[in-house]
Amino acid sequence: MEAPIVSVVTPFHNTSAYLGQCIESVQAQTFRDFEYILVDNCSTDDSGEIAERYAHLDSRIRVIRRNTLLSQVQNYNSALSELSPSCQYVKIVQADDFIFPTCIELMLRLFEQSDSIGLVSSYWLKGSQLRGSGFPHTTQILPGKEMARSYLRTGLWVFGSPTAVMYRSSLIEKGKPFYDESCLHEDTEKCMELLEHWDFGFSHQVLSFSRSDNESISSAVRSFCPESLDRYIVVQRFATRFLPSEEAVSLKQRTKRDYYRILAKRTFRLKQSDFWKYHNRGLKTIGESIEVSYLLRQMIRELLWMAMNPGRTIISILRLLTAKTT
Repeated sequence: MEAPIVSVVTPFHNTSAYLGQCIESVQAQTFRDFEYILVDNCSTDDSGEIAERYAHLDSRIRVIRRNTLLSQVQNYNSALSELSPSCQYVKIVQADDFIFPTCIELMLRLFEQSDSIGLVSSYWLKGSQLRGSGFPHTTQILPGKEMARSYLRTGLWVFGSPTAVMYRSSLIEKGKPFYDESCLHEDTEKCMELLEHWDFGFSHQVLSFSRSDNESISSAVRSFCPESLDRYIVVQRFATRFLPSEEAVSLKQRTKRDYYRILAKRTFRLKQSDFWKYHNRGLKTIGESIEVSYLLRQMIRELLWMAMNPGRTIISILRLLTAKTT
C-alpha cells in the first residue's frame, strides 16, 4: 500500500448505534488513498468490537484502544497525534456522523488549487436542516482574514462541526494539542485562529451529515443556547484581531447586548442551574462571568417589551406552557 496522503480520524466512545454507518461512509469514498484511524476512548458497549471487525476486513483501518478515559477534546487531540507522518490532509469524521461519497475527493480538489488553503468546508446536513448556506455562490476560495471578517460581521457559520471541515495536516504540530482543551467550543475557535494565516476553501456541495437526534454531549446542551454563547465568545476573542478598532468595539458591544437579551429571556423561563453553569463555564474561558447588573438591565427591557406587546407575550407564554406539557 502506498503512503496515504489523507488521514481520516474517528475518535469514539460508546457509539455502537452509529459507528458502523460512520465507518462505511468513509469506506465508500470515491477517493481511496487514505488511512483510517479509529480511536476507542474506553467504550463500555461493543463499539470497540465493531471497529475491530471493520479493521479486519480493510487494511486501511487502524484501531487504537485507550486505557484511560479522556475528555472529548482530549480524545480528539490524542487521536490526531496518531497521524502517519506522510499524510498531507486530515479529515475528522465524528462517530455519530457520516460523510457522503465524494466528500474527500471534492475537498482535495480545493486544496490542490492553492498551497495557501489551510482548511476546507462545505454545506452539510444537521439532521434534516441544511447548514453552511450564505457563502458567496460564485466563490470557492476566500482569503482567511476575509472569511473571518465575514463570520464576525454576519455570523456566516460555515465551519460546522469537526465532521464538516478538512485540514492541511501541517497545521497539526507534533506534540502540541490541536484543539485548545480550555475552550468550550474549541473547533470554532481553532478555525478562527487558522484563518489569520491561512485561506479558506468552500465546496458548494452537501458533503457531510451531523446527527441531531442522538444523546451526545452536544445534544445534551442544545437547550442551553450554545450558538449564542459561541458567537459571543468568538466575537469577544477575535473581533479586535480581524476588524478595525472602532468596528470591533461596536461589534463587541452589540453582541454582548444580544447575548444578554437571550439570557434575560431564558431567565423568565426559570432555566435550571445547569444552564447557568454552562454559560459561566464558557464565559470563564475569556476571563468573564455573567454580569448580574447588565443582565438585570436586559431583563427590565424585556419586561417593558412584554408589557407593550401583550398579545405576543400571551402567545409566548402559551407556547412555553405547551412545550412543558408535551
